Amino acid sequence: MRRSLVNGLLSALAFALTFCLPNFARAQYAGHVSSFIIDAKTGSVLLESDPNLQRYPASLTKLMTLYLTFKALDAGHISFNTLVPVSIHAASMEPSKLGLRPGMRLTVREAVLGLVTKSANDAAAALGELLGRGDEVYFANIMTREARALGMRDTTFQNASGLPDPEQVTTAHDIALLSARLMHDFPDYYPLFSTKSFVFHGRVIPNHNPMLKGYVGADGLKTGYTALAGHNLAASARRGAVQLIGVVLGARSNLQRNRIMTSLLDKGFEMEGVAPIPAASEAPIVMARAATRHRRVRRNRASTYRSTTVEVAEAPSGPRRYRLVTHRATKRRVARKPVSVRAASAVRHHAAKISKTKSHHSRHQG
Repeated sequence: MRRSLVNGLLSALAFALTFCLPNFARAQYAGHVSSFIIDAKTGSVLLESDPNLQRYPASLTKLMTLYLTFKALDAGHISFNTLVPVSIHAASMEPSKLGLRPGMRLTVREAVLGLVTKSANDAAAALGELLGRGDEVYFANIMTREARALGMRDTTFQNASGLPDPEQVTTAHDIALLSARLMHDFPDYYPLFSTKSFVFHGRVIPNHNPMLKGYVGADGLKTGYTALAGHNLAASARRGAVQLIGVVLGARSNLQRNRIMTSLLDKGFEMEGVAPIPAASEAPIVMARAATRHRRVRRNRASTYRSTTVEVAEAPSGPRRYRLVTHRATKRRVARKPVSVRAASAVRHHAAKISKTKSHHSRHQG
């Protein structure tokens, strides 16, 4: 009897956790992957796995922030040159961030590129305040209303960046729908998602989206991560006349997320009749650095050294530091070739002979 009572209590608790508590209680499934692959043109669903399970969006939230920014640009309410003020609240956001300081101003274009490439939380909050009458919470309400208007029934937003909030939830289906609307509603702005890097205050900010480098035909959208959300990715790719949109939520690592997305997109293209493309080798992502190579040039028995700039690929080691942009060439001293004692003596003798000849000529000219 006691055992049956305990079992009854456990069943009641499970029922309460599953159905009676708010939806965000069912969004904590990091490690359990939800996925969704659709044809971007027709909207037909090709592959899916728990597409309507509510998840934490993490930085995929910024897709809606960008959608509303593009909408304001299209309506003429702002321009890419509009200055975005940075408040104390925006500057206090946790990384990833551009390192904005209170009182600074950046352009809408810089803020948009900060979201697209670095997924900057401070730039997202600043944009949210610009579009939300100075209040990011008010902007989050606009985001949620826009989500409902787009048909994203299971999505609620609480901030512009995607930083953790238990009530900020979405689904793979809803993120795919938002990605498709970004592509179709704003064809002039959508190419910004394929930006490989941009320069901000003298630093080159690279794009975090690995699909742009590692998957043939990939052309944009975003990554996202928090501890509770897991590793998220929304990606689009075009091969021939076929454009696919894929969403992966809740992977255990970036590597697992990327592999799942690659596999699903490959299957999607195969289902659409697109011939497969051999996968590239899984080499480490490399960074290019400028190096100076000294090339020896022989002219009339005299050896000189000419400097040429070449590109050297190196795998990143340790924390990544953004390289500064500079236009000044760096001069490097080249060590001279060692000279033997005998050769040095011959050089001195030759110099003395030339000096004596010059002295003789000068006396005769005087």
